[in-house]
Amino acid sequence: MRCRDVDAMWDEVRGDGTATLHEAVHIHVDACPTCNESYRQYEVLAHKLESLPNPEPTCDLARKVVEHIALLQRRERLDPIHLVLVDSPIGRLYIGHRESRIAYVGIDLGEPYEDVAARVERRLRRPVDRAELPPSLRAIIATFFTTWQVDASSVDISDLTPFEQATLRATVEIPPGEVRSYGWLAKQIGRPSAARAVGRVMARNPIPILVPCHRVVDATGALHHYGYGVELKARLLAMEGYHPVH
Repeated sequence: MRCRDVDAMWDEVRGDGTATLHEAVHIHVDACPTCNESYRQYEVLAHKLESLPNPEPTCDLARKVVEHIALLQRRERLDPIHLVLVDSPIGRLYIGHRESRIAYVGIDLGEPYEDVAARVERRLRRPVDRAELPPSLRAIIATFFTTWQVDASSVDISDLTPFEQATLRATVEIPPGEVRSYGWLAKQIGRPSAARAVGRVMARNPIPILVPCHRVVDATGALHHYGYGVELKARLLAMEGYHPVH
């Protein structure tokens, strides 16, 4: 499959294309950095357009699209992600929050704060500033490392695509000390042939640990990949009480 073939198939892939077509396109996108970036941008635009209200018969649709995008841009300028470092049982964590909810979690790897902030801005498409972590959110982090559970209402995934949101909401429902496969998650969200796409959502999860992508494994039960290394994935599962069957 060539790049220009993929270009012509975005709408089919988002719609009712066959499982074979989905698979072929995603294999190409995974291997082609240019198409991968185009796919990301296409999904962002599609998400913005899908959030538009149904147009009235006489409305100027182009004007409404421009006004809606301008509104999103103003909201981004006025509503930044507040990024702060906190201590945890697994080391220091970057916590990004807004409107009393957690929108980003990242493990401190010793990078400059500016580099982490730039990565958060790219992922969530919002400005980032420094701010203290409110006591209520600090308590959520502390409670998680005791109960290994988080209330879904305390995390903010509203900046993500509908597919990403559905996948991460299903991920939160995986009980601590247990694992589920990518295929299981795909079935849970009504997209049984989208296991590979689910894997990509796990890889780009902006709230790891709290939204427990470490509880997602491959079809054989192998831990597979993890953004912070399979060793940490195994450590988190062990802390939760997971005992793999050999």
